[in-house]
Amino acid sequence: MKIIAVGMNYAEHNKELDGTLYKPEEPVIFTKPDSALLKDGKPFFIPDFTQQCDYETELVVRICRLGKNIAPRFAHRYYDAVTVGIDFTARDMQRKFRKDGLPWELCKGFDGSAVIGDFIAKEELPAIQEIPFRLDINGETVQQGYSGDMIHSVDDIIAYVSRFFTLKIGDLLFTGTPVGVGTAEIGQHLQGYIQDRKVLDFNVR
Repeated sequence: MKIIAVGMNYAEHNKELDGTLYKPEEPVIFTKPDSALLKDGKPFFIPDFTQQCDYETELVVRICRLGKNIAPRFAHRYYDAVTVGIDFTARDMQRKFRKDGLPWELCKGFDGSAVIGDFIAKEELPAIQEIPFRLDINGETVQQGYSGDMIHSVDDIIAYVSRFFTLKIGDLLFTGTPVGVGTAEIGQHLQGYIQDRKVLDFNVR
């Protein structure tokens, strides 16, 4: 099982991070190891190697077919369910790595950094680029997103990624975070929603 993630896929989030309305021509792809996966409502423990561990709320798509070099027009056949996930990022480490021109793996792929909720069959949802989602912390909404605001659509991302990686059943695609990322703190209760349906619920320790 692979965890494939897309960076900088919402223009306003890019502006939030870098102060510029940056729109990459091609999807910015990184991966997380399977040991990063955290599910079933288990708590997230802030690691001791970071002083700023940020939450990034994302739609996560589940791959359901083996695929390679997938055409965009057929990409919708290769995923069957969607949930809300959190891409936890050691932001202070990321800043240092970016400054030094180094890879991101350590700040993005550490244990427990890819949290996922319960999946909803795509047939129960609007079209993939018409899905609203949000994150609440301690009962207050802190991030809201709409998949139609993605720079690169889900189908285009799948087509692009499949040029480099063979997609397999059970692989997960984190599709990028909208504006509103923030720093996780011990004691927070995080709940993620697709429309008004709660799919994610866990605590920060």
